[in-house]
Amino acid sequence: MVNREDIKRAARRVAAYVRPTPVISLESGIWNCPGHLSLKLEQLQHSGSFKARGAFNRLLSQPVPPVGVIAASGGNHGAAVAYAAQQLGHRAEIFVPEISTRVKVERLRSYGADVHIVGATYADAWFASEQRARETGALVVHAYNQPEVVAGQGTVGYELSRQLPDLDTLLVAVGGGGLIGGIASWFQNTVRVIGVETEGTASMYRALQAGAPVDVDVHGLAADALGARRVGELAFEIAQRYVERVVLVDDEAVARAQLSLWNDLRLVAEPSAAAGIAALQAGAYRPAPDERVGIFICGGNAQLEAFSIK
Repeated sequence: MVNREDIKRAARRVAAYVRPTPVISLESGIWNCPGHLSLKLEQLQHSGSFKARGAFNRLLSQPVPPVGVIAASGGNHGAAVAYAAQQLGHRAEIFVPEISTRVKVERLRSYGADVHIVGATYADAWFASEQRARETGALVVHAYNQPEVVAGQGTVGYELSRQLPDLDTLLVAVGGGGLIGGIASWFQNTVRVIGVETEGTASMYRALQAGAPVDVDVHGLAADALGARRVGELAFEIAQRYVERVVLVDDEAVARAQLSLWNDLRLVAEPSAAAGIAALQAGAYRPAPDERVGIFICGGNAQLEAFSIK
């Protein structure tokens, strides 16, 4: 498990390398939220997502061999690892599946990473990266199933708790579980944590139903970022203890939420980052009248031509 002291140590470790990101508070009634709604704008983080926090914490916690680091990713984790490696002077090899968007692959290469496009899903890329790591001895940076990574992601919860000390509920998008695992480890039931997944990426939802991580079919609009075939064991254990529940939204709701973020706030978000907004708009989560709700806009690496900017 990851605890608050782990997250505080991670925050001190990465402080010189990550940005504190802002919070904006919105008017009551927006997007079916009758009370108070605030957004944590983590798409403004280095590499375009919260993932930089976990990547830096892992690289700063472990000796990195001369051959460098290796990771598998749908795109955001790989970009974060590549960015962190570049800043710290290490080589990076990143394996991504064919579903990774062009903008994410281009960002990986812009950070100097050697990029390998392998297989149809994240699981295929992970298998290939593991084989390569055994051959080279590179330091593996897992997207969500390493304590250092989860603690690093938890620093965004620690930061938010100081910005908004009176929150009631947080809506958190779930892929492999690193973000929700870190956030839930920080708040430890002092704030209601609700996971949000799409119907095509429901790995945590199915795991909680089954009582253990299980394989799921991955597909749909958010599959590149939320498309872990099986949720991480570490995140699952944390979720059993500290996550109230997980709700599901469909791809249409996510696409509408992306447009709402743009039309109402002029914020560009990738599908995974709009999942919490989708949960409100679609009624998958219904806040009480005076409830104080927070949502992480967790990534901005959107392929703009994939949806209409109006």
